[in-house]
Amino acid sequence: MNLNETPSAERIHIGFFGCTNSGKSSLVNAITGQDLSVVSDIKGTTTDAVKKTMELLPLGPVVIIDTPGYDDESLLGEKRIAAAEKILHQCDIAVLVTTHPALNDIESRLISLFKKNDTAYLIAVNKSDLMTSLPESTGNLIYTSALEKTGIEELKNALGKCVKHEKKDVSFVGDLIAPGNIVVLVTPIDSAAPKGRLILPQQLAVRDIIDCGAIAVVTKEDMLENTLASLKNPPDLVITDSQVFKMVNEIVPEDIPLTSFSILMARYKGFLKTAVCGTKKIDSLKDGSKVLISEGCTHHRQCDDIGTVKLPKMLEQYTQSDLKFEWSSGNGFPEDLSKYDLVIHCGGCMVNDREMKYRMNSAQQQGTAFTNYGTALAYVQGILPRVIAPVPEVKSLV
Repeated sequence: MNLNETPSAERIHIGFFGCTNSGKSSLVNAITGQDLSVVSDIKGTTTDAVKKTMELLPLGPVVIIDTPGYDDESLLGEKRIAAAEKILHQCDIAVLVTTHPALNDIESRLISLFKKNDTAYLIAVNKSDLMTSLPESTGNLIYTSALEKTGIEELKNALGKCVKHEKKDVSFVGDLIAPGNIVVLVTPIDSAAPKGRLILPQQLAVRDIIDCGAIAVVTKEDMLENTLASLKNPPDLVITDSQVFKMVNEIVPEDIPLTSFSILMARYKGFLKTAVCGTKKIDSLKDGSKVLISEGCTHHRQCDDIGTVKLPKMLEQYTQSDLKFEWSSGNGFPEDLSKYDLVIHCGGCMVNDREMKYRMNSAQQQGTAFTNYGTALAYVQGILPRVIAPVPEVKSLV
C-alpha cells in the first residue's frame, strides 16, 4: 500500500441490510458498477458479508458492505444474522433495502438497530420498476430499481448527505510537532513485518510529518544510537514501536520526548484516555484473573508474537501471578466482556473509528477495564509517564 492510498479503516463504511431477495446484492452491484455480489432468485444467495473498497462520489473513499438476508432461515441463518449485526458496528451509514415502503416486522427491527447504534440510515425501496405508480422519494426514503438503474444517482447523493465531513480533533502526530522539527521513527523490521512496506501507523506518521513541514528520520532499533549521534541537533520527538520500548528508552536521553506508534494510534482512534486509565487495573490482577487480548486484524502468528507470547509473559512477570488469557482477532470480538478483568486491544489501525469506539464502550458498559498494547507495555516497564508526556491531554493521568 502506498502513502496516497486511503486505508480501509479510514474510509466511510456503508452497509446494505434487508431481508432475503429484497435486491441488496443487485443494488450494491448497481451502485459500485461491478458484479461485486452474486445475484440469484434463490433466497439466501449472499451467505457472508462482501466488502469492496472504492471511490464513491460525492463521498470519496468508501467501503461498501453487502450483508446476508436478515430473515435467513437456513441452518446457518442465526449465525449469519449475528454476523450482520456485528457488521453494523462498523457502519457509518446503513441502507435498508426493501421492496415496499410499508416495512415488515423484520425491517422495522433493523431500523431500531440502526437507531440504537446511532447509525445514519437510508431506506431504499428497490424493484420500483414493478410498481404501477412511482411515488416521489422523500427524506431518507429513496425509490430505486437495480434492474433499470433508476434512482441510483439519487441514492448516491443521499448517501453523501448522510455523513458529516467533520475533521478529526487530532491528527496522527502533526498537531504535536512544528514545522522544521526532527522526528525519529524507530521501526523494527522483523519476520512478521510485511515485505516492501511499512505498517499503517508508520505510514501515517511519515505522511503527517511530511505534511506539516517537519523532518522524518526512519531507522531500525539497532541503528538508533548511530542515528542520534549523526544528527547535528537532538530530535524533537522519538516515536518507537512498543515492542522495543525498553531498549529505546535506555538509548534516548530523558530530555528528548519519547512515545510510540501504538499510543499515537490509540489517541488518533479516540480511546487513549480510556487506555491510560485502564492500565491501573493491571496492579490488581491476581492468580486466575482473566485477560482478553484482542487484535483488529488477522495475521500469521510468529513464535515471538507480541499478543500471544510477549505481552502475556510480561504481564505475568509484572504481576507475579498465573493469569488466564484468551484471544480474539478480526471481527471475532466477544459480545460478553463481563467475565474478563481486563481487555488489552491492539492499536486498532485496521479497525475503523466506529468499531473501536463500540469495543471500548462495550467494555466500559460491562465494567471491564480497557487498554491497549502500547500503554500496557509502557506501564509494566515503568515508563508510561514518560511516553505519554508528549500528549498534553493525557500526561496528567499518571
